[in-house]
Amino acid sequence: MSQISNGKPEAKVNQGSASTLKPSLNANVITGAQVGRMIDHTLLKPESTEEQIIKICEEAKEYSFATVCVNSYWVSTAAKQLAGSKVGITTVVGFPLGASSTFVKVAESRDAIADGATEIDMVMNIGAMKSGDYETVKKDIEGVVLACGDVPVKVIIETGYLTTEEKKKACMLSKMAGAAFVKTSTGFGPGCATPEDIKLMRETVGPDLGVKASACVRDLDTARKMIAAGATRIGASAGVAIVNGGKGEGY
Repeated sequence: MSQISNGKPEAKVNQGSASTLKPSLNANVITGAQVGRMIDHTLLKPESTEEQIIKICEEAKEYSFATVCVNSYWVSTAAKQLAGSKVGITTVVGFPLGASSTFVKVAESRDAIADGATEIDMVMNIGAMKSGDYETVKKDIEGVVLACGDVPVKVIIETGYLTTEEKKKACMLSKMAGAAFVKTSTGFGPGCATPEDIKLMRETVGPDLGVKASACVRDLDTARKMIAAGATRIGASAGVAIVNGGKGEGY
C-alpha cells in the first residue's frame, strides 16, 4: 500500500496485478479466501460517504482483498486507512462514460496516483470504438498508460455496448497500447459480466494480460465461473458475501 510521508500519500508501484491468480487455476476447488485475494472491493456510488469508504477499507484489510476500488475523490482517504497494509487502491478514470478527452484522463490518472492510487481502471472511448475510430481508441489508452508509468492500467471496454468483433478489437487495442488488464464493465452500463465474455477476452489477449470480471458478480459460485473462464481479478461490491459463501447485492 501507499505510505504517508509529510502528510502526502506516495503511490506504490504495483507490478504483480495481472498474475494475482493464473487463469489456469482450477476454479472448482478455489476457496472463498483465495477468491478474496482477487477482489477489487468496490464502492463507486456517487452518494458514498467517508464512513462507508473507511468501512470498505477495514473489510479489505480483514479479508485480504487485492484492492479497494473508489472514486478519485476518496483515494487519499483510502491511502490513510490502508497505510502499512498489503491492500492496493484502484480508482476509476473517465468514469463511467469514457467520453472525456485523453488530456483529462491523463490528468485524472496523475492526480490519483499522487494521492495514493496503485491501479487505474480507465474507461475506453466507447463512442470512438463504435465509430470504428480505432486509432483514437488506441492513442487514448496509450496516453493513460504512459502517464501511469509502472502503475497498472485496466481498460474497461464496457462489453454491454459492443458486438463480439468489437469486444475482440477493444481487447487487442488495449493490449497493443500497453494495458495490464482488460475489464468487462463499469457496472453503470447495460448487462453483466458473463463467462462467455471473459472466455472471449482471455482468448483474445492471451495468458499474459489480466482479465477483470465486473458487474453482477455477487456470490462465490459466479466468481468461480468467471475464474474458470479466465478472469484473474473480480470487481465487486459484494466481496464480503462472496468470501463467506453468501449472496450480496449491488455492483
